[in-house]
Amino acid sequence: MEFWQLEDQNPQPSKRHQGSSVFTLREMEEATNSFSEENLLGKGGFGRVYKGTLRSGEVVAIKKMELPPFKEAEGEREFRVEVDILSRLDHPNLVSLIGYCADGKHRFLVYEFLQNGNLQDHLNGIGEAFMEWPKRLKVALGAANGLAYLHSSTAVGIPIVHRDFKSTNVLLNANFEAKISDFGLAKLMPEGQETYMTVRVLGTFGYFDPEYTSTGKLTLQSDVYAFGVVLLELLTGRRAVDLNQGPNDQNLVLQVRHILNDRKKLRKVLDPELSRSSYTMESIAMFANLASRCVRVESSERPSMADCVKELQVIIYTNSKGLGTTMHTLRMV
Repeated sequence: MEFWQLEDQNPQPSKRHQGSSVFTLREMEEATNSFSEENLLGKGGFGRVYKGTLRSGEVVAIKKMELPPFKEAEGEREFRVEVDILSRLDHPNLVSLIGYCADGKHRFLVYEFLQNGNLQDHLNGIGEAFMEWPKRLKVALGAANGLAYLHSSTAVGIPIVHRDFKSTNVLLNANFEAKISDFGLAKLMPEGQETYMTVRVLGTFGYFDPEYTSTGKLTLQSDVYAFGVVLLELLTGRRAVDLNQGPNDQNLVLQVRHILNDRKKLRKVLDPELSRSSYTMESIAMFANLASRCVRVESSERPSMADCVKELQVIIYTNSKGLGTTMHTLRMV
């Protein structure tokens, strides 16, 4: 009974904006204090992201497209895809698009502001709050729910492949609820088909589905692979790719894949920052097993995102139950 109650603990849909607002360049300048460095939140492949305050008083994140001339056409495509897709999506684990600005050559995307930034920063010590195991499990489940929604076809009638899922695209609100962002590379799958053939492999190194890179076949399982990489980041506290390591240790998947189902060796790759009182080895082993199946080379051997959601619910229950038993035993002593 306790486990099945987890179904009711999924975040409920938040109140969303009705349609996307259209802003002017002047409104974007006003919101960011003329794009001041004080408001700069970060930089990405698309451009800079600023914290802004709209005339309504709402605090938002504003992404400003800044691309060299030879990339402008590509950036324009990503901008249009993001506006098109996010305008049609409605889920608590996907970032909300509040509006956009297409004023002359200027392009901006306006999102809800998420106070705790991105997942990778917290795992690598840049974020202010350290994430213990229960919080990491919560983030994993939230992200899994978001991807499962994209894959389910309930959003736009056909499944959507995110194609650039990674820890920097998992944003966290004040309660550390995960919201997937950056849909510029997202692909609506052809109706009635589970595979899309492409000659251009797009995404981020370290999260690429091996089958996608070798054959050009993009599937929903391409997102599952990337999700598995993020699970490994949550487990180890390491980056998907770390060029500061030796040649054999730069790629996280290659580094740990062979030991994920060996409990004794698993302890060696577990994030040393995790306090022993926050996790049970049973939940760690189950989590590692799920991650190992998500990053299998053959896409047909990976679980679906709906299956990942169910397994993570069981893992969360197992961890909380195990910790509860441990604490109860300690009190008895």
